[in-house]
Amino acid sequence: MEGRISYILRRLLWVVPILFVVTFATFALARFGPGDPIRITAGNFRDEEAFARIRAARGLDKPIYEQYYLYMEGVLTRFDLGESFRYQGRTVKEVLFPAMWRSMQYNFVAISITMPLGIALGIFAAKRQGSWADPAAISAFLVVQSIPALISVPFVLLIFALKLGVLPASGWPQDCNVVLPALGPSYECIGVISKEAIIPVLALSLPGVAVWGRFTRAFTLEVMKEDYVRTARAKGLTEFRVLTQHIMRNAMLPLSTIIIFSLVGLLEGSFFIETLTGIPGVGLLSFEAVQGRDYDFIMAVVMIGAVTFVFASIVVDVAYTFIDPRVRFGARNY
Repeated sequence: MEGRISYILRRLLWVVPILFVVTFATFALARFGPGDPIRITAGNFRDEEAFARIRAARGLDKPIYEQYYLYMEGVLTRFDLGESFRYQGRTVKEVLFPAMWRSMQYNFVAISITMPLGIALGIFAAKRQGSWADPAAISAFLVVQSIPALISVPFVLLIFALKLGVLPASGWPQDCNVVLPALGPSYECIGVISKEAIIPVLALSLPGVAVWGRFTRAFTLEVMKEDYVRTARAKGLTEFRVLTQHIMRNAMLPLSTIIIFSLVGLLEGSFFIETLTGIPGVGLLSFEAVQGRDYDFIMAVVMIGAVTFVFASIVVDVAYTFIDPRVRFGARNY
């Protein structure tokens, strides 16, 4: 227990420099990149004196290091993620967190489909190695995974929404009444329980099933070659017991990494799928934030993603010790 606690503390010490590098690099790239959010927001309005006043009010006339210090001070002391440039009069938290909730709905349904189905298909393919089912499964995985959303989503929309008219073209239900830039209501609507969600959920799920299937097949085949699996079969254990207690338990060690990072991905949105289907989630709003030079929104997305990724890596390392008792936090592992 002491070794695990000391390991976690040492890993947590790395969080500060990692987040500093990530956040400062993102902050600097946004500030020094082409484009001016004040001019983009103003549209056809042109008044240099007004622009100067707005920059001074937002602190954009200060040196880059001072701007970064003031921003991080607000984040760390008040959890103030700033004010959105694109959605005037709204803070980043008011825009970002409801968007995360909308993206999480679709991602949760997608991972609930892809994880069990992909693992089951991967085990099936591994158990059928040497027969026609194994290469057929691999070919199906590769075909599905190789089709990008930029091609699959417009094709599905063309067939089922435009030609047949059996599914709506929008990926977010109209009765949820989320109209940008009003972005309300925030958390009341469960948009994934609707016909509109069918196309985006399929677009999110099918490539995921292929990824899970390929990884599970590879990890399962690697474990099946081990001596302890042959010994278990030689002892007369049933195939189900060999599969559950020996093969899958050891195959779960590398799979646990993918599982935990997939759970972290629940907060993320899909740039292409949300943009093509009109889901007002993190992906669509991030895409619009990059176009509109919405500095604080971009920073918030990057910072939340970096924090969750770092802590997820710590959770993975700790989970290894519970899945495989042979893994220990010895002094040589630091």
